[in-house]
Amino acid sequence: MMPAAESGVLPRRNPSQLPWINLSSSRNLILAYQSFGVVYGDLSTSPLYVFRSTFIGKLHKHQTEETVFGAFSLIFWTLTLIPLLKYLLLLLSADGNGEGGTFALYSLLCRNAKLSLLPNQQAADEELPAYKFGPSTGTGSSSRFTSFLEKHKSLRTALLVLVLFGAAIVIGDGVLTPAISGKVCLPPSLLGVAQYHLLLLVVEITHLLLMSSMSGLQATEKKLTDGELLVVACVVLVGLFALQHCGTHRVAFMFAPIVIIWLISILFIGLYNIIHWNPKIIHAISPHYIIKFFRVTGQDGWISLGGVLLSVTGTEAMFANLGHFTSLSIRLAFAVVVYPCLVVQYMGQAAFLSKNLGSIPNSFYDSIPDTVFWPVFVIATLAAIVGSQAVITATFSIIKQCHALGCFPRIKVVHTSKHIYGQIYIPEINWILMILTLAIAIGFRDTTLIGNAYGLACIIVMFVTTFFVALVIVVVWEKSIFLAALFLGTLWIIEGVYLSAALMKVPQGGWVPLVLAFILMIAMYVWHYGTRRKYSFDLHNKVSLKWLLGLGPSLGIVRVPGIGLVYSELATGVPAIFSHFVTNLPAFHKVVVFVCVKSVPVPHVSPEERYLIGRVCPKPYRMYRCVVRYGYKDIQREDGDFENQLVQSIAEFIQMEASDLQQSSSASSESQSYDGRMAVLSSQKSLSNSILTAVSEENDFGEPTILESSSKSMTLQSLRSVYEDEYPQGQVRRRRVRFRLTPSSGGAGMESSVREELMDLIRAKEAGVAYIMGHSYVKSRKSSSWLKKMTIDIGYSFLRKNCRGPAVALNVPHISLIEVGMIYYV
Repeated sequence: MMPAAESGVLPRRNPSQLPWINLSSSRNLILAYQSFGVVYGDLSTSPLYVFRSTFIGKLHKHQTEETVFGAFSLIFWTLTLIPLLKYLLLLLSADGNGEGGTFALYSLLCRNAKLSLLPNQQAADEELPAYKFGPSTGTGSSSRFTSFLEKHKSLRTALLVLVLFGAAIVIGDGVLTPAISGKVCLPPSLLGVAQYHLLLLVVEITHLLLMSSMSGLQATEKKLTDGELLVVACVVLVGLFALQHCGTHRVAFMFAPIVIIWLISILFIGLYNIIHWNPKIIHAISPHYIIKFFRVTGQDGWISLGGVLLSVTGTEAMFANLGHFTSLSIRLAFAVVVYPCLVVQYMGQAAFLSKNLGSIPNSFYDSIPDTVFWPVFVIATLAAIVGSQAVITATFSIIKQCHALGCFPRIKVVHTSKHIYGQIYIPEINWILMILTLAIAIGFRDTTLIGNAYGLACIIVMFVTTFFVALVIVVVWEKSIFLAALFLGTLWIIEGVYLSAALMKVPQGGWVPLVLAFILMIAMYVWHYGTRRKYSFDLHNKVSLKWLLGLGPSLGIVRVPGIGLVYSELATGVPAIFSHFVTNLPAFHKVVVFVCVKSVPVPHVSPEERYLIGRVCPKPYRMYRCVVRYGYKDIQREDGDFENQLVQSIAEFIQMEASDLQQSSSASSESQSYDGRMAVLSSQKSLSNSILTAVSEENDFGEPTILESSSKSMTLQSLRSVYEDEYPQGQVRRRRVRFRLTPSSGGAGMESSVREELMDLIRAKEAGVAYIMGHSYVKSRKSSSWLKKMTIDIGYSFLRKNCRGPAVALNVPHISLIEVGMIYYV
């Protein structure tokens, strides 16, 4: 059954109503504490392998105290420029209504400019408080640049492809990071590293994880066999993914103490090494040592930047996981704890290596004092496992956004927290990630190849994110193009140096994330293209309103008691599927409601703005439209109350419409009873006290326009409900609502036509509700090109057959479902 909206989700533009803005200081501290277990696990474990990765290859010829000082200076300024300045100060302010990641930025752009390729948005959507960033000035170079993007479809397509590629890279990270973490935690060998999204970075995860474990074992001179190590790694990985159904907040509370203890441990180890081995390392903070480093190492030093880059892997998780926490909590955790601990640890490790150059291959474990080696080793093992949590969480988040914006097949999304709306769990993706991660862990044994793939994937995500933030500066913030170019150029110069070094390693494993991202990007684009073509077919094959009016109120068939909910992706017009019923069936329901469930490019739609109700034909036809709007972060929950809310909303619309006609001096009763008007109504209201929040006008043949209601709020007193439990205690409880008119509703305050329409609605509800959906088959036309035939007939058809059906995704009860076969030739 159609789910009710989540309670308590309100738009960002009204801070006084936002649950995450109203958080108390204590709540922000709790979220900051939780972020250690979700966001910073990967970033905080980077000291396990950064120095080792930096000096791998030709740079081992330059292992001197001067190059160690230079390597630390590079690491320090990389940490300062990218995580601290770029992400904490800039990117966390460029969120999309509290959400982070490339798709959040893309949806923010789509709301403020006509960049979306799917034409299902309505003018009424723009009235949502969270839709626009602010009032548009409509002047200057930013306006001209925005108009230029809107006019060229090829540029809008390129933006979509770019955001899909960035999302695919992130999803690939979600595969690689756990693989690395699973092996890092093993006492026998330091095998890997890891970071962010689904297919690409599986390889990377294995690398880092393996690296961490191997170093630890080599330091203790106790090694497990490769087979034993692999078995333990697989067990750890399976356990990690099995925990995900508990939800982010529970996992975070379990993992946060591990990361905090780890950070405190490496802080004191770093301080000890600085004091004991070489206090002069403090001078290496100066950028002068970077210049000396490159003078000595030359091209070898430039290639070694791929190892330095691993010091900031996991940084993107701060932005991608923004919806799970708050920007303030993430800033607090990084600036107060994570950043100082990492800087001191890298400084201490460099101080140790400057006097022990032979320990570079095992730099971290060799730098641990013997008296605390085993406790730190255990903590390092646990922290390496936790490092993958940031990537898994970010993967869930971005796939949910992809799905809501029409770029990912239908999936099941479970909301795991009542307080933080971004905390979700996706069962199918979780187990796919686990299988891919295990495949990488088993199939890739060369940790150097995995590390190369990992670093390249991370810098590509940063590169794409920087580009979209520059677009936000121009299109959303309406700043000058010069300012955006300055921002983009400065960061791209810095990131370009690392990207160029990472690209040099494409033949040595760097190709893996590119191939994985390409495969995933193609799949997402094929789904989006097929969805877009199917919607275009519906749009151009709508049933003519003149044809319906010519049939008369009976539609040329018998109208039987009951409500027929006809589901369609069309937000306007009558879908072609309805004509199949009228022409092939002898009877149809007395009340017909065309239901469209759609996502709008905002994170959340408040319950008060969930339903958009209107009339399709004049009153005697008893035909209505209901557009149910969800944000791309909203979860559609099953609570069995959709039918009741829908009936209540239609009843409120009927009374609102009658009231407006009475107040309009130009109203001429029936001739104006159908004017295409639609009302925004709340889905979270008392069944005897519903509130009208806004009114909009919309015609099936044109774009909707907003109409201010003469009454700010109107209480519907015509209906009351009686609740009965259909199921005994202990089973799923559904609310059965029986509507009837109150005695006072028959007075002079209600017209006879309104009373009759309400009675028809009540009788139809009592007779039962049927859900009518199209069982569609999408095929390409015979005249289509071979590329389009492959895309639609093979790619899109395969994805449709292997994802959740629309009835399952919309929680439609099977016993009340009527499906009609229909072929779409696109």
